[in-house]
Amino acid sequence: MLLSGCWGAEQKDLQQWMVEERTKVRPTVPPLTEPKKFTPQAYTEGAAFEPFNSQKLTQALRRDSAQPSTSGLIGPELTRRKEALESFPLDAMAMVGSMSRNGQPIALVRVDKLLYQVRVGNYLGLNYGRITRINETELGLREIVQDAAGEWIERVATLELQERSK
Repeated sequence: MLLSGCWGAEQKDLQQWMVEERTKVRPTVPPLTEPKKFTPQAYTEGAAFEPFNSQKLTQALRRDSAQPSTSGLIGPELTRRKEALESFPLDAMAMVGSMSRNGQPIALVRVDKLLYQVRVGNYLGLNYGRITRINETELGLREIVQDAAGEWIERVATLELQERSK
């Protein structure tokens, strides 16, 4: 009985208002534009450069075989045993001192709060860096890296003495 009391005149007013509102609002849909006409084009590249021409491939192979092999740089590096400091990048290392033992220069390199003694000929860094010189203020390295063309080249790098800030 309570439910039937709520269904009275208020519902009829609401329904009448909704009908009036629906008649006032008309949706406006813009008309669709005409599709563009498709005009087929003739394929004119049939007589142009053929990418798998055997003459072109032969020339490319000759050109590649005539270039000097750069595997001479990286080949020996791949067959030797890695040293401990080759698992750290150069920017994670700091040269903190140098000394001389039996006339041979030795550099002190700090990595992860550990101190290492390195000599000329030892390897450092991720790019096959070999120590070529040590003096009081820096140590010089010869690294082997790939250039933009993928060729292995030698690059010179240095690790300078880091003075402690107070």
